[in-house]
Amino acid sequence: MDNQTGTKTGHLSLDELQAAVRRGDISTVMVAVPDMTGRLMGKDLDALHFLSSLPAGPDMCSYVLATNVDMDPLDGYSLSGWHNGYGDLHVIPDLDTIRPLSYLPGTVLIHGDATHPDGHPVDVAPRQMLRTQLAALAELGYEIRAGLEAECVLYQGTEARIQRGGYQKLTPVSPHNLDYALSRPPALNAFFHDLRDALRHAGAPPEAIKTEGSPGQIEVTWPYGDPMRACDTVTLYKHAIRPIAARHRITPTFMAAPQTGVSSGLHLHLSLWRNGAPLFALQPGGELPELLGDALAGLIDALPHLAPLYAPTPNSYKRYARHSFAPTNFTWGFDNRTCAVRVVGHRESTHLEVRTPGADANPYAALAAAIAAITHGITTHPKLPAPCTGDAYNEDGPLPVPSTLEAAHADFTASQVAARAFGPSVVEHYAHAAQTETDAHQQLVTDVELRRGFLRA
Repeated sequence: MDNQTGTKTGHLSLDELQAAVRRGDISTVMVAVPDMTGRLMGKDLDALHFLSSLPAGPDMCSYVLATNVDMDPLDGYSLSGWHNGYGDLHVIPDLDTIRPLSYLPGTVLIHGDATHPDGHPVDVAPRQMLRTQLAALAELGYEIRAGLEAECVLYQGTEARIQRGGYQKLTPVSPHNLDYALSRPPALNAFFHDLRDALRHAGAPPEAIKTEGSPGQIEVTWPYGDPMRACDTVTLYKHAIRPIAARHRITPTFMAAPQTGVSSGLHLHLSLWRNGAPLFALQPGGELPELLGDALAGLIDALPHLAPLYAPTPNSYKRYARHSFAPTNFTWGFDNRTCAVRVVGHRESTHLEVRTPGADANPYAALAAAIAAITHGITTHPKLPAPCTGDAYNEDGPLPVPSTLEAAHADFTASQVAARAFGPSVVEHYAHAAQTETDAHQQLVTDVELRRGFLRA
């Protein structure tokens, strides 16, 4: 309970929200749809108006699910464009996701689902993509539990200051590797305290917050549980961290490779369950259960063809560097952080860590890709390669991670695995997004080109 307003912290029920609005504790309802990048897009609604309109939520222009990071109106998307007048989508609030936001007093956040005017779901919406993969897995008799780890890098200075500096000469909040360090700069401890409090207030208490291996890098993890809620939590976190960091005059970035030699990931911890029982427990002697073997084989076989869903920008592929702790090939191993997929845990806690997604990945799309790959493994039983027992960066046989978004786009577009799992409209939509990103970067002259060519060409 908030000591000042009496509003309950954590997730609110609809009845609790109505009571808070009557008391005057809540005046604004922020209804949000995750866009293709995972950003929360939507509207601030007057709380009384929101409650009087239920079960419907707000309308929003369909281009929020068919644009780039700059929110430019773009050709080439069938969902939205000049060809259909950029019409509206309806948003149905998910009333199981009501969260009070301490960093925006008097405000609750509610995740919503985009629907067409006739009421059917928008298949390219990230939450719907994940829901479709969960349904496919449920048809096989399985449920999945997920825990996500989100990394980012914190830099000194406000967003405005960093923009004025042209994103050059960035200074991380810590000067060197503080991985697992408990002796941290006081300013960083104060930021951790405020971030943890805000997440706890919003019903997303982290399991742990730690400093990571690159200067200024942190990782936040959440308890294992429902996969949709796990992704909602990550998008809440990315929404919350910026205003909280701004109060401390620091700025986070979720770029996969914000500097040369620095890589940030979004690791997915996954296991299959049935009737409340875990199904990945290793057998005596460490032998893999058949289901775990199929899941591993599916990930190794299918993830190479789904890269735009977990590595969506050209910068994503600069993360996949030798000895970066990001994978460079599709290998698996027991407790081996050099592999793309790591088998971790003991007995009933045995689960898989998928290490391919970068910090810039949309969590719903990345998790949907991993679940689609697992389903592929269960239904087609591809051959499982031998585990990697040493340095996976030295393995020559496994398929390499794509080196560019352009290569990943070509594979994704031609992939039968992607088409079967997601359908042609989703593949076409996200392939076009990948091509748009590739085209935008190909037309830009970079500072690297100027340094290497200005006086030498």
